[in-house]
Amino acid sequence: MTYSRPYPWEKSYPAGVDPAAPIRAGTVNELFDRAVAAYPDNYALEYRDRRTTYKELSDLVSRAAAGLVSLGVKPGTAVGLYLPNTPVHPVMFFAVLKAGGRVVHMSPLDAERELAHKLKDSGARIMVTTNFPGMVTRALKLDAEGLLDHLIIGDDAEFGPAPIQYDPIPANGRTITLKNLLSLASPPATWPEVKESDIALLQYTGGTTGLPKGAMLLHRNLTSTNSIYKNWASAQRELKSGEKVIVVLPLFHIYALSSVFLRAIDQGNECMLRPRFDVETTLRDIEEKKANYFPGVPTMWIALVSAPGLEKRDLSSLSMCASGGAPLPVEIFDRFKKITGISLRGGWGMTETAPAGTNQPYDGDTPPGTIGLPLPGLYMDIVALDDPSRTLPFGETGEMRIKGPNVFAGYWNKPEETKAAFVDDGYFLTGDIGYMDENGWLYLVDRKKDMIISGGFNVYPSVIEHALFEHPDIEGVIVIGVPDDYRGEAAKAFIKMRKGAAPLTLEAVKEFLADKVGKHEMPAAIELRDALPMTSVGKLSKKELVEEERRKYQASKQQNTPASAGASRQ
Repeated sequence: MTYSRPYPWEKSYPAGVDPAAPIRAGTVNELFDRAVAAYPDNYALEYRDRRTTYKELSDLVSRAAAGLVSLGVKPGTAVGLYLPNTPVHPVMFFAVLKAGGRVVHMSPLDAERELAHKLKDSGARIMVTTNFPGMVTRALKLDAEGLLDHLIIGDDAEFGPAPIQYDPIPANGRTITLKNLLSLASPPATWPEVKESDIALLQYTGGTTGLPKGAMLLHRNLTSTNSIYKNWASAQRELKSGEKVIVVLPLFHIYALSSVFLRAIDQGNECMLRPRFDVETTLRDIEEKKANYFPGVPTMWIALVSAPGLEKRDLSSLSMCASGGAPLPVEIFDRFKKITGISLRGGWGMTETAPAGTNQPYDGDTPPGTIGLPLPGLYMDIVALDDPSRTLPFGETGEMRIKGPNVFAGYWNKPEETKAAFVDDGYFLTGDIGYMDENGWLYLVDRKKDMIISGGFNVYPSVIEHALFEHPDIEGVIVIGVPDDYRGEAAKAFIKMRKGAAPLTLEAVKEFLADKVGKHEMPAAIELRDALPMTSVGKLSKKELVEEERRKYQASKQQNTPASAGASRQ
């Protein structure tokens, strides 16, 4: 069946929210410039008590962009951002786009081979990093391999004292400090023309080959997402200009970048940049610095709700909270609401949707386990697994697909994978299995793609398996996601050793994988087996191990895992 107006989800929409509200696209540059013009004296950033106004941030962006232009950045040039949440990220993110370039996000969690792959695949010859421990060292290894023309390093110590042993910043022909970049050149008389159809961001996401692939997010994808969220929030609850947002979710992740940071900039909010999550720091940000909005992932909410004496803390400044990245246990939702009166609403999204998809209304009751309703301006339905052009009736399980101006343009340098991802004039096949009820509520029941969501991060078992197969003593390996009370899921590797080889320990496996997979991809457990389950045609089979681990977990809990209060996948 094909849905037509009124769509099934309209009847469940909050009052005043228009499911067909016009979506404002454009460039990220225009979004930033509008914010600077509207809120020049508002604080845009706060980091270690140092605050930066929108006007000051704009000046830094222009100077950094001029420096990039002098280094040869022009329309279409790829620049890698290898950064945690420090002021260097927003300055260089907007500067790359102002110079006409495209951002290539790299995670501080990435292993060296993943960083090298992203540089080679994207064509980025310029990398921006900071002197956080280990980051300069890894960047210099990439430089020594001939992968970089310029390495730009921000000195974190310039933002205030911190108990960190910084990496030394070397002086060589390809290394430039951010401070020096800001004085390399004067802004040009005219900046390069940037169009909404230009690629703004190559955001790498996992693939079945073991190597991540770059999702091409256009300027209009990111700005459309911003407009979609605004249309959803305007009749419900929206932050006011000048209010404060805790930005501890990593900006190299699409959830934080698009759903949190760009939204905050557009609204004239102050972004409280935090490079890592800490319960006490977060509570101080709320109690003492009067933060108004805290978006997190379930692991953060579990830690916060478990904090001793939370009910005695002053959380009155909070007006909004959100949970995304993975399913949120209902018990955590209930406990937080009992303490604060605030509902931890979530939704669903993907890197490929930048990441707008579904959301739960801010107030009122929602059906248990739902991921919410399609956001305004988006069209979602359920199609048959064996025929993605055939839509299914309410209640029948199939693959979710989505269409809208926020949906990405395809995978960089991967035309076949791009072609396979789309069907019927622009519908993106999400790879998520679920169903829609007659009131438009969507439910996830499985994932078509082999993926683990651990602490809000996407972990692809094939990446770990490919790396472990390089070990000379390993004959066979299967990696699955197992239930984890804190992370939601964790990776576990089942390993068959070669005949005569000494048994491996978890510590030895982690040491072997240290330069091959990211920290978030590291197995939390291993189990050595004399044999691994196989299918009837001789292929390794995971379903037996998944069921075995599920039974073990249920037995240990002596009850079923609590239902989830919605999920978000980016």
